[in-house]
Amino acid sequence: MSRRAAMRAALFAAGGVACGAAGVSEATRLFGWDRPPLGGGYAAAADSPERLRHADVRVRYYVETDEPVVAFTFDDGPGPNWTPMVLDALDAAAAPATFFMVGQQLEKHAALVRDRMSRHEIGNHSWSHDDLATLDRPRVEDELGRTHEMVRKVFGREPTVMRPPYGHLGGSTLLAANQFGYDVVLWSHLMRERQFEDDPDGQVRDIVNSVRPGSIILAHDVGKERRLVALRGLGAMIAGLRARGLRLGTVSELAALGRTPAQAGI
Repeated sequence: MSRRAAMRAALFAAGGVACGAAGVSEATRLFGWDRPPLGGGYAAAADSPERLRHADVRVRYYVETDEPVVAFTFDDGPGPNWTPMVLDALDAAAAPATFFMVGQQLEKHAALVRDRMSRHEIGNHSWSHDDLATLDRPRVEDELGRTHEMVRKVFGREPTVMRPPYGHLGGSTLLAANQFGYDVVLWSHLMRERQFEDDPDGQVRDIVNSVRPGSIILAHDVGKERRLVALRGLGAMIAGLRARGLRLGTVSELAALGRTPAQAGI
């Protein structure tokens, strides 16, 4: 099957239609691919350059570095069930982390974290945890802007990094990140709670043995009960990483240790 034919078949399947030009039209409408980029669709072009603060936006999965540093990140909080548990584990280990907070969660639970984040970095994870890749630029800017202001209100500081919910990244999100001067942070390693549901020690080993200098590790401090497979093992993970000679930092601290393109041989 040709590439074009394969794409058409995927469109038909996704759109729930049998065949024909009408089917392609319906499927593209469902996915939003019929929106012209300059009209503010999901991959909106930079059609208002006067609003851009930078020539580009950094998107990080990990950091190129020879320094033995890794970063734990926690998404979707704060929440009353597990955010205090995570902070307790980090406090016990004197370990910093980056928390990508959802604005409406922070508004509800500011008292949980207001006085506990001095060693930690706070990132923007949108206001409502909507899929930013499905929103146009003004709506993405609203999602990020409301959370930005909430972080400033609660902590007296401004976030400099953001993570799109689900890791879904569209052009409109990049433009909004540029507007706020954010780096976009994804991840290189994540907790596999489903895989290790009956083997919590396996989850610890998976993280301890697989990360390397510059790794960005994804966890969640709210969510379903399976999150506890990872969260209860944080102390053991930190101890295991330190036994390997690695130390923990925030994402921004880790990024500051990154090699330049010339140093990396690029």
